[in-house]
Amino acid sequence: MLEKLRRIVQKVNAAKDLRSALDIIVHRVRETLEAQVCSVYLLDTDINSHVLMASEGLNEEAVGHVSLAVGEGLVGLVAKHAEPINLQDASLHPSYHYLKETGEENFHAFLGVPIIHHRSVLGVLVVQHDEKRRFDEGEEAFLITLSAQLAGVIAHAEATGAIEGISPSGQKTSDTVFPGVSASSGVAIGHAVVLFPLADLNQIPNRPALDTEKEIKYFNNSLNSVRKDMRELHGKLAGRVAEGERQLFDVYLRMLDDDALGNEVVERIKQGDWAQGALAYVAREHVRNFEMMEDEYLSERAVDIKDLCSRVLFYLQEKEVVTTEYSNNTILVSEELTPAMLGEVPKDKLKGLVSIKGSGNSHVAILARTMGIPTIMGAVDLPYNNLDGREIIVDGYKGEVISNPSDQLRKRYLSTIKEQDQMIAGLEELKDLPCITADDHRVNLWVNTGLMSEAMHSLDQGAEGIGLFRTEEPFLLRERFPSEQEQSDIYRRQLKAFAPKVVTMRTLDVGGDKALPYFPIEEANPFLGWRGIRVTLDHPEIFMAQIRAMLRASIGLENLQIMLPMVSNVNEVNSAMRLIKKAHHELILEELEVNFPPIGIMIELPAAVYQTRTLAKLVDFISVGSNDLTQYLLAVDRNNPRVADLYSAFHPAVLNALYHVVSEAQKENKPVSICGEMAGDPGAAVLLMAMGFDILSVNAATLLKVKSVIRSVSLEAAQDLLEQVMQMDDAQTIRSAVDMTLYNAGVDRLLRSSRTN
Repeated sequence: MLEKLRRIVQKVNAAKDLRSALDIIVHRVRETLEAQVCSVYLLDTDINSHVLMASEGLNEEAVGHVSLAVGEGLVGLVAKHAEPINLQDASLHPSYHYLKETGEENFHAFLGVPIIHHRSVLGVLVVQHDEKRRFDEGEEAFLITLSAQLAGVIAHAEATGAIEGISPSGQKTSDTVFPGVSASSGVAIGHAVVLFPLADLNQIPNRPALDTEKEIKYFNNSLNSVRKDMRELHGKLAGRVAEGERQLFDVYLRMLDDDALGNEVVERIKQGDWAQGALAYVAREHVRNFEMMEDEYLSERAVDIKDLCSRVLFYLQEKEVVTTEYSNNTILVSEELTPAMLGEVPKDKLKGLVSIKGSGNSHVAILARTMGIPTIMGAVDLPYNNLDGREIIVDGYKGEVISNPSDQLRKRYLSTIKEQDQMIAGLEELKDLPCITADDHRVNLWVNTGLMSEAMHSLDQGAEGIGLFRTEEPFLLRERFPSEQEQSDIYRRQLKAFAPKVVTMRTLDVGGDKALPYFPIEEANPFLGWRGIRVTLDHPEIFMAQIRAMLRASIGLENLQIMLPMVSNVNEVNSAMRLIKKAHHELILEELEVNFPPIGIMIELPAAVYQTRTLAKLVDFISVGSNDLTQYLLAVDRNNPRVADLYSAFHPAVLNALYHVVSEAQKENKPVSICGEMAGDPGAAVLLMAMGFDILSVNAATLLKVKSVIRSVSLEAAQDLLEQVMQMDDAQTIRSAVDMTLYNAGVDRLLRSSRTN
């Protein structure tokens, strides 16, 4: 039976359209179960009915013309309860509804199972027989299993029809919504320009090199062509983003250096592989290492590697250059968007971005936020192959892509675009104003950074300090551990750019399934594995070099704070403190005038939440990592589209954990900050301020929005709101109460800001 199931799924996956897929299903299922009838009914929301879309055994004339209203008949009952119904004689059931056109009066046995995709019932799969008997457990289990496996295929086929503006039954449809993950807020209306990789690395066969020297020459020539392209893209972005953001293409060039990817490919060719095969092998190895990483910021580098190597492969294959036409209101769409793709679109034409894969931590997402371009990532159900040239709406507030917009919906979104432009212009006036509430309570607004360019943009937005600087970058961009001097130079630039404002540097946070390419780690359960402080304490030579680099970089600036990630117990803090003191003492012995900086920890694990006061006694400050803490508390990966809707920083358990951390830290008179997306949500920021967080560390793109809402409410009103929501037991109810407070404060325009769900 398993083999029959596999064959049916393979056949359906290969179908050219929805009708073909359904015809294959009814034929194969009827044959496999030796039933006399197999039919598929699909829900058509435009007519609010289940339409007979395919059948083998019922009258052919009825297909596409017969329907049952929602809730009508046995089909409606299966859909309503989302459960199978298995009957010996269907005609005796009170919900039985006879459809004369189908000719089903001769059939008694009935088995119907729901077709469910992402919790929505798409339709019902039915088998019937003229005997008065129940289908056995094996037959029912087979049909349930098949339905579950085919639901995604049917959903994709329906979505493709929706892109064409046609419902399952052939009715004209509009305003079809495809969910994704918001990576950059805002709204855009435009025409889709779909981009595909220049060359496919997965299609390269293994083949020996006939002339090694010639293959190396081919490869180096192709490499130089891509280097030239990257330099040109660097120039195209001049004036569009900060110079630091443009330095991303310098990072690309370093990846292509002779001592990086380029050298590895040449060595592979020398071993006897042809250039294309050597390139594909090296690319796959690096992509695999990056994709294994748990940290989304790091794992997204796999996309950059694939894009670069595809460009080199393009020249190796000597293909003709494809010229892409960009409309005046381009919405760029691709399976995996890359910064290079973004850079090729003229500045005045790019209105929005949509990527089928990826998350809010990708380089594209970072650039999009910097440039203020509405962006959706992870739109996995969007049939992008059929989207080119079609008008779509990108809703970066809700995380949705809408196709075939009606005139009414288009007008509503045009009004939203006008409103957001006015709001952004108004926020610019807040840059140099203090972040104080209506009743003069001071809140410190800091930023999270990882690239030098992010830091510079943060200063432009009026940031008062850096609450989280991710130090992984120098480790990521090399084929070995960076030296102490190399690290020190990078850290010095960050500290100097922000001086005298405080810069909080998090120690190396890798390990588990976010291993460095040159430091691979494989574990059965990386989310609960060897990562963060656990790795660096097990490798004190790495930890000591980094601490020494940070301390050396701070000489004469004195604006450094050091933060330890993923702390779960007291021993980890004590061990880290001993090493930090040792590093400091070593530099003193070298006659360097190094001051000992404040040391803090990140509360990201539930275990640390309940030891906050004990841990606070050992350090100078506490910082909550809201993204990881929320994910660990709720066991939800927020970048996984299948469960992203379960991720909510407004969950009562999350709010209670945060309130507990602040209360315990205050008992030891230690400052407490919070970094992550929650701090950047204007509504959540009101609750965090009321809880007593001293510092909110946010993304630079949301800083002015948060400042605006804080300046519009009083601390007293925020505390009243907090008292109310702490008694609530549902995240949606809490979100609604927060939205109402913003509405009453007259900042309801910010209700559309980047949501923390």
